[in-house]
Amino acid sequence: MFTGIIEAEGRIKDIISENGTLLLEIESALASELKVDQSVAHNGICLTVIEANKLFHKVCAVQETIEKTSISAWKPNDLINLERCLKLNDRLDGHLVQGHVDSKAICIARIEEQNNWIFRFQIPKEFAPLIIEKGSVCVNGTSLTCFNVTIDTFDVAIIPYTFEHTTIRFVNEKDAVNIEFDVIGKYISRMKMVL
Repeated sequence: MFTGIIEAEGRIKDIISENGTLLLEIESALASELKVDQSVAHNGICLTVIEANKLFHKVCAVQETIEKTSISAWKPNDLINLERCLKLNDRLDGHLVQGHVDSKAICIARIEEQNNWIFRFQIPKEFAPLIIEKGSVCVNGTSLTCFNVTIDTFDVAIIPYTFEHTTIRFVNEKDAVNIEFDVIGKYISRMKMVL
């Protein structure tokens, strides 16, 4: 479980495709604090640490993850958002995030307004019931608030701190991002479907 508050950026050092999986080596300031078997969100994707030292850690992504997320487009030297899992005695500054990406979304607008940025994303229409005005959404692992919600688009506003300390600054029109919808909304939607 995560909160969507990014702790650090990691730089991808190497990617190896092996028997339908991807092995990734990621360099970051968090590496020395990580241990094998820990969960870390990588651009919102929960992946298990399989190796760690003072400079980098390694993770493995299976086919399901490769198909549903933007991970297949990652390249060496790309920067990604990193967040370690939540401790039960921590403040919940973002919202409850599982690290289970629901879909990719496409950036269809990036607008700078004075000292802030507005990003508009388009999602597959089947996810419309899971996004609401002023609700929470996780974009590449970052907890954000939606507005201007339509059947298949939503906007998020990015303050300077978030812009400077996450990889959102590299997202441009036509880029794909990882989206995780609010888990509470997913359970409510499922209950309506089966009751």
